[in-house]
Amino acid sequence: MSEPTGLAGEAERLDAADALAAVRERFVLDDVTYLDGNSLGALPAHVPARVADVVRRQWGELRIRSWEESGWWTAPERIGDRIAPLVGAAAGQVVVGDSTSVNVFKALVAAVRMAREDGDGGPGGTGGTGGTDGAGGPGGPGPVWDEILVDATTFPTDGYIAESAARMTGCTLRPVTPAEVPSVLADRGGRTAAVLLNHVDYRTGRLHDLPALTAAAHQAGAYVVWDLCHSAGALPVGLDEHRVDLAVGCTYKYLNGGPGSPAYLYVRRDLQHRFDSPLPGWNSHAEPFGMRSDYAPASGAVRGRVGTPDILSLLALEAALDVWDEEGVSVAAVRAKSLALTDFFLRCVGAYVPDGRVESVTPAAHAERGSQVALRCDDAGEVMKRLIERGVVGDYRAPDVLRFGFTPLYVGFADVERAARVLARTLAG
Repeated sequence: MSEPTGLAGEAERLDAADALAAVRERFVLDDVTYLDGNSLGALPAHVPARVADVVRRQWGELRIRSWEESGWWTAPERIGDRIAPLVGAAAGQVVVGDSTSVNVFKALVAAVRMAREDGDGGPGGTGGTGGTDGAGGPGGPGPVWDEILVDATTFPTDGYIAESAARMTGCTLRPVTPAEVPSVLADRGGRTAAVLLNHVDYRTGRLHDLPALTAAAHQAGAYVVWDLCHSAGALPVGLDEHRVDLAVGCTYKYLNGGPGSPAYLYVRRDLQHRFDSPLPGWNSHAEPFGMRSDYAPASGAVRGRVGTPDILSLLALEAALDVWDEEGVSVAAVRAKSLALTDFFLRCVGAYVPDGRVESVTPAAHAERGSQVALRCDDAGEVMKRLIERGVVGDYRAPDVLRFGFTPLYVGFADVERAARVLARTLAG
């Protein structure tokens, strides 16, 4: 048999040289080309047995003893410590629980409260100026911290939560694009208490400059909250390195934790003693079993907890994270393969799809690209429906965007080539 040629042959050679190729066997996959891991990751093959043990033995036999004997009580922090290196954080700063939306609310309100507590001293000693008047000029009455900036292109829920947090704290909500954030902050020092941004744009796949935008927020005396839903597990984040204040993220996309798996909250270590959650619950109390009528917050990342953890989903997530323990699996290796996959997909689309039928809205520059490719095309909803019928699963965002997510732990180059070829055939009718 002759060696395959063209892009199909290149895909075969790239898969043969792929250092992460063996990890694919750790997932439950079929003949479908699955490019929707940016919405729901595939099932790691060992998770069902682990969950069965949780249900049958830990719950079925040990019952309430499992809170201690099976480690249920400490799971939110223990699993947070496993996520921490995937987002560039040291242990003791990430707690797992609740949904992304709930954690956004906790983080954003806490950020405003810390800004107001600072007065004109800047965000937690990070060097913010913060000493300008309410209109942004010197010599006025001092900072008022009455504004929240939110990414105007954000996933809708983040916007809804930001609006509610603004009402609760008496702030004005100002939607701005990430590119506008530095200039808006410079013009409005002393007004902006908190900035809520997405690391990767859910619709276009654009990767925003976390280090520069974090620094700009700090320079203006504001705290920054990053939503990592579309970056954690796909690319380096560097929360500690870039002194991010607060961050949240889901675990069912690139972390493959399963549908509805709990989200996580990062609170930088030096801010933890000041983190004032708007949702104090018994799980974050300094004496959770003391049943006191007054609330006293626990120390450390535990302050981010609220109520009883979702143990079944939490422990399924813990099992799913085992794939990161495989030899050679690292965020750096995943990022390198992600860029190679998305580069190759764009090449294949360019080669197979007639000019003018699709347009990439995902940046070509690696520094500006997450782990997805978004293509604009006419009648995108119907096109995606036909792609799925032909065994290529991506998703659609109104009004005209096809989204293809690339999870390097289980997506190969042959998947990429096939997806582009099927797309071309689908567009041709």
